[in-house]
Amino acid sequence: MTLTIPFDNSYARLPDSFFSRQPPAPVAAPELLAFNDALAAELGVDPGTAQDRADVFAGNRTPTGADPLAQAYAGHQFGGFNPQLGDGRAILLGEVVDRHGRRRDIQIKGAGRTPYSRMGDGRAWMGPVLREYLLSEAMHAMGIPTTRALAAVATGEPVYRDAALPGAALTRVAASHIRVGTFQYFAARQDIESLKALFEHTRARHFPQAQSPLEVLEQAIERQADLVASWLSVGFIHGVMNTDNTALSGETIDYGPAAFMDSYHPVTVYSSIDRQGRYSYDNQPRIIVWNMAQLAGALVPLMPDTDDAIARFTDAVNAMPARIEAAWRRRFAAKIGIDAPQDGDEALINDLLGLMAEASADFTNTFRDLAHGNARHHFPEPERYDDWHTRWQDRLASETDPAARMLAANPALIPRNHRVEEMIQAAVAGDMTPFHQLLSALSTPYDDPAPENRALTEPPQPHEVVRQTFCGT
Repeated sequence: MTLTIPFDNSYARLPDSFFSRQPPAPVAAPELLAFNDALAAELGVDPGTAQDRADVFAGNRTPTGADPLAQAYAGHQFGGFNPQLGDGRAILLGEVVDRHGRRRDIQIKGAGRTPYSRMGDGRAWMGPVLREYLLSEAMHAMGIPTTRALAAVATGEPVYRDAALPGAALTRVAASHIRVGTFQYFAARQDIESLKALFEHTRARHFPQAQSPLEVLEQAIERQADLVASWLSVGFIHGVMNTDNTALSGETIDYGPAAFMDSYHPVTVYSSIDRQGRYSYDNQPRIIVWNMAQLAGALVPLMPDTDDAIARFTDAVNAMPARIEAAWRRRFAAKIGIDAPQDGDEALINDLLGLMAEASADFTNTFRDLAHGNARHHFPEPERYDDWHTRWQDRLASETDPAARMLAANPALIPRNHRVEEMIQAAVAGDMTPFHQLLSALSTPYDDPAPENRALTEPPQPHEVVRQTFCGT
């Protein structure tokens, strides 16, 4: 049976200024590396044969009903505004309305050059494709809003970065690919008619209860505040929080150099292109506020009274740090077994984090072991931990079943950077077994791992530490 996708495309009905229509560029020898059967069923996709999947999701065959296009957008990249970015290596095949009534994009990354490629080749190599597949599915299993991975396909062609590397393509599923940078694109051009059309499309798709740009901004702020707090709670560092990588849907998007922290330190950076630490672990709350300020600026032209709009939008953005702090407090309180945070709980949480930073304690394992009652060994000066532990136990005396709450808030398994790198090296050598083992184990991150997966919980040895992660573009 031939692969079929029940497309129902709405973005393609927007004005031509929003995109450039073109199909993916075919590749030499597509071979399916991974396919998400459960997600395909959710989307109503009939997967056909393995070769069908390889051909469609490498871009060699455009399925019936698709309306492929590359989206236009702008963005602040590391604080500098670029008015012309866009999908330089991605093609949106189209949209489906899934089995739950949710509209979702299906996009191929690594689909070849587009009018927005600038000097790029429009391709992707296998490492970043498998990294994004694994990390996005791990985030989904943790319950954190994210894009999903539907398929990974080897192209049979090399791509050239520092060396020749095996090419691949990722099929990504998202609530949409509308970004802060999409609004910036039209605002920078003073194209008010397109900006209005984008606003109405986005409002109907993501904020149906909103009646005005201010309400859309406020709801977007709420989603982003919750999202970044959830990142912090699992030690996730996005690595490239540009405005073109901030989705209006509130999903985590564009994993590029993303990584999960091993040893806890608040200024941790992995991204090789983040040389100043702009997107470090602890700076993510400040950056998302900055990004929402850029969205607010792009929405101002839609308001009849500019001065009033600036004042009201400024108030909304200025209220965002308190929203993030409240969301952070809730999540970290749960991580130490507290249901409803009270005065003094934030100090209790921060004191623990301070001890962890001094000890270079493993972020994931320390919190998980706290739930199991055996975290003391993570601290080289255990007496200092004992003092904190006494205060903590006094606080938990009024809580009901804190251990269960902690186990539900603290994953046992994360995609550890050294395991991800091992997986990539094995895949490049033709062995997909580590990928599938990691993917399977990470599908239940809050369960204590089976014996064969316990090694996946171990922090890296000194020679295994990954100090930098890379975009792959």
